[in-house]
Amino acid sequence: MLSDWFEQIGDSTLLATGGAIIGVAFGFLAQRSRFCLRAAVIEFWQGRFGEKLAVWLLAFSAAVVAVQALVLAGALDTSTARQIAARGSLSGALIGGGLFGVGMVMTRGCASRLLILSANGNLRALLSGLLFAVAAQASLSGALAPLRAEVSSWWVIEGGSSRDLLAVLGWSHLGGEALGGLWLALALYVGWRNKITPWLWIGGAGTGLMVAAAWGFSQWMARHSFDPIQIQGLTFSGPSAEWLMRVLQSPAPTMGFEFGLLPGVFAGSWLGAWVGQDFKLEGFKDGYSMRRYIFGAVLMGFGAMLAGGCAVGAGITGGAIFALTAWVSLIGMWLGAGLTDRWLDAEPAPQAASTVTHRSAARAP
Repeated sequence: MLSDWFEQIGDSTLLATGGAIIGVAFGFLAQRSRFCLRAAVIEFWQGRFGEKLAVWLLAFSAAVVAVQALVLAGALDTSTARQIAARGSLSGALIGGGLFGVGMVMTRGCASRLLILSANGNLRALLSGLLFAVAAQASLSGALAPLRAEVSSWWVIEGGSSRDLLAVLGWSHLGGEALGGLWLALALYVGWRNKITPWLWIGGAGTGLMVAAAWGFSQWMARHSFDPIQIQGLTFSGPSAEWLMRVLQSPAPTMGFEFGLLPGVFAGSWLGAWVGQDFKLEGFKDGYSMRRYIFGAVLMGFGAMLAGGCAVGAGITGGAIFALTAWVSLIGMWLGAGLTDRWLDAEPAPQAASTVTHRSAARAP
């Protein structure tokens, strides 16, 4: 009976519907919790273990715990995931992650955050998101593809156990679950210390659970469909490039999970903004900020394709299945974002600021 239902509705429609439902939930929860890797990184490197870091830790740990629970229950086979089964690049992961982190700070948000802010009326995020998609597509099969291929070729690792961090460490998935539990304990402590609101608790954990939901749903589809289906979690770099080509070329790419994901996230974020009365039109303040966002979006698009995913796609989705390259990408993102924030946005020390003010006053007529 289930096979007849699959045949009548079609795999593509079911995948797109699942992507839309999960996308709406992700967009709503991420909007209400202000989920943002950039903000979490800045708090960490500035020594402020605040609510933004608590929300990111909740999302990351919830994803790890839930995904590993699916594996232990036999509901998910991570060995067939692209992030583990296919060949990978450690040079691409580290350098791409670093470039993504730089761009993320310059645009004041990662790929998912830009989409969420666009639904809230932020025109800076809308333009940055469009340029991110263009750069991602150019890196995949356009003008930037040769450079991406060259950097990726510097340190290649084969798929399988060499790309599975748990296998490299000699751990079982039970060990992965235990590590996720430790991350969750840290998230609970940081959240408790900051006395975060219920929306932040629910939204942070729920955002991570949507990553697990994507893995579980795609695995369920793969096991019940007659056609081969690649299991996947949440990512925004590939779907952004796909939607760009869907608009620009004909025939359009085959409809699948990504077809419903991006519109679903946009709709969920808009709903969250409506509930919280957060909708507000915002634009660029000056030429410098516009140049900064444009350059950052290009770096982020190229970095995401080089690293194998964005902050959610590589960082959380890949991290939750313990793909080695995903963890390397995540380290690159934290380093690149932290150094860029210190270089571009760090406030001057009080003494230096006082000296500058004093000198300016001395030069005044």
